Amino acid sequence: MSQRSGKVENDVSASTANKLLVICIDRDNDVGEKAGIVTPVVGRDACLEAAQRLALEDPEDADSNSIFAAIKTYEDLISKGYKVEVITVAGVKNRGVQADEKILAETRQVLEKFAANGAVIVSDGEDDESVIPVIQNVLPVVSVQRVVMKVSRSVEYSYAVFGKYLKMIAYDSRYSKFFLGVPGILLLIGGIATIFDYTAEIFAVLVSILGGAFLIRAFDIDRAWANWSKPTPMGFIRIFTMIAGILLILSSVPAGMSAVDSKLIEDNPELITMITDKVIVGQFVAGALPILWIGMGAIVAGILLSNWIGGIPRQISDILRIIVLAALYPTIAQFTNIMIYDEESLTLIPPVLGGLAVTLISATILFKKYKKHKDQEMVSD
Repeated sequence: MSQRSGKVENDVSASTANKLLVICIDRDNDVGEKAGIVTPVVGRDACLEAAQRLALEDPEDADSNSIFAAIKTYEDLISKGYKVEVITVAGVKNRGVQADEKILAETRQVLEKFAANGAVIVSDGEDDESVIPVIQNVLPVVSVQRVVMKVSRSVEYSYAVFGKYLKMIAYDSRYSKFFLGVPGILLLIGGIATIFDYTAEIFAVLVSILGGAFLIRAFDIDRAWANWSKPTPMGFIRIFTMIAGILLILSSVPAGMSAVDSKLIEDNPELITMITDKVIVGQFVAGALPILWIGMGAIVAGILLSNWIGGIPRQISDILRIIVLAALYPTIAQFTNIMIYDEESLTLIPPVLGGLAVTLISATILFKKYKKHKDQEMVSD
């Protein structure tokens, strides 16, 4: 018996489960995308066929080995006298919340026919194992197996792997945009600047472009924009409200400037003195606040509307954002009064307490409604 089989047996023996479900997780749905197999795949023979089809379509994919490992675990546990079933569940290509929801739904579907009281998880990495807490909501996990491929460590293999990654960088658009596109832009601009003798000025431009590229990739701004700009009703609503909200937020700056008393500006010509004068700051914030809050509200309302039309169950958080914006408005308005008219700081306490109470009450009501709705869905299922 192998070391891994012994570990599984020890984990299972330490639990009270006697009816086990061996679950092979494919979070990015390679088994569906590459082999065209509909999940959940239930049973030894069905899983064996799925692994063979996936291995034929892509011999380098580790998910086929994970399915084989799940079948072997199933056979080991059967030989020890346990009641066992083996399944393969899959998420979606882009992973994320939708993938986790799909895996949870498929697991529940199998549990309706095979009422297991313990699960053995088989995966090929940390990404698939991130779904374990989701599965634990419906079934205790008694053991986790990670399938690690044994590969050659020769120099030739290292060159082959290196060449494969170079090919991915060159031809896979997911990687080439950053690893080739950004350096290409920098080299092109640098070359043109050298021809026209702008080498000193171009350094700041190149650093700014590189920094912007790093920020876009670090915070997934490109993916977020791709999701927002999809040619769907939800995408158009988000684009419109986002642009409108940004324009309103930007227009709040001149609105705040126009609200400042011109005599105060004349009396305080230096910028440092102006931004440290509490009356000027208060007048600026008071003038910018309405348009600024409308702009932020437009963005949040657009997200709420697009999620509602698309049927995405995130309305509670979106509604709470709007409520928090509304609840904060009196507090900030009173803060500007304190700055401009030198009112007592204690006058800020009532709007703060009122806004906090509104937020807490709204959150309690919304989450109770959401919980009631989820309970009704579970009963209907």
